[in-house]
Amino acid sequence: MRTKGFIVALVALLAFVIEPVLAQETEDEMVNKFLQTTTKKHTHKLGWFSVGAGFNRINRNNDYSKFANFQNSRFTNANWEWLNGAPIVSADFGLMLGSKTAWNLGGEYWPKFGQTLSGTYSYNSNGSTIQVTDPSSEIKVWGLYTGFQYYLVSPPSPHQFVLKTTVRAGGTVGWYNVSWDLWPEYQNLNLSTSAPTGVNTTYKDAAPALTIDLGVDYPIGIAGLALSADVDYLYLNFNQVAWYNSSDQEIVATYAQTSDSRVDLNLSGFRGKLQIKRFVSW
Repeated sequence: MRTKGFIVALVALLAFVIEPVLAQETEDEMVNKFLQTTTKKHTHKLGWFSVGAGFNRINRNNDYSKFANFQNSRFTNANWEWLNGAPIVSADFGLMLGSKTAWNLGGEYWPKFGQTLSGTYSYNSNGSTIQVTDPSSEIKVWGLYTGFQYYLVSPPSPHQFVLKTTVRAGGTVGWYNVSWDLWPEYQNLNLSTSAPTGVNTTYKDAAPALTIDLGVDYPIGIAGLALSADVDYLYLNFNQVAWYNSSDQEIVATYAQTSDSRVDLNLSGFRGKLQIKRFVSW
């Protein structure tokens, strides 16, 4: 009888001791499983910020070249040059969408380019000769763009950023604005009256743009920094460049003083750009 009572007491004691231990083990397992699940669900993101500068080699076969030639025929001893190129400054943000693909969003500004002739020149304006001092033709461009990139070689990773030189290809679409300032006495054309009108103000337009790009990122090895070099082709044609008078009449620049010779600012061409890029992960 005593033996039976002892066994019952021993079983009760073991149950009292083992149950909390098993319960603790179950709680620990639950916590570990939760942490493992959370770790698996948390995916590191990789992005970048960049600033850069470059040069746009504008195609020379465009209306501005014809405009320059026409103005040379109307000035005495002046030399209006064709557009050869334009400087570019840019800023960009990007986000890796997968192991090899990325989306980017940015903007760029083309500081004033064109030409100013120093001195006083004789200018044939509307059938009479006038004196013009320091005539100028200056253009500014700015725009926003977005696009996608695909890494062909050594894509960056969230933990190691750029370890080796990467090679990527991509493209962007954007919306750009242009402003064009000519000397005040320039003989423009009013499309409503087919005659010159008023003193010139700024000619403006906006247009879509498309680029196709090939680039590389070279690791600097400090704080996720990389040096980027890009070559792209930009298609950008402003074909409604004009200003409007108080009567809402369209005033344009021409290369033959006729309505069918209005100047389109075709700024398409190959471009080169260098950027400093900072990769970040979170």
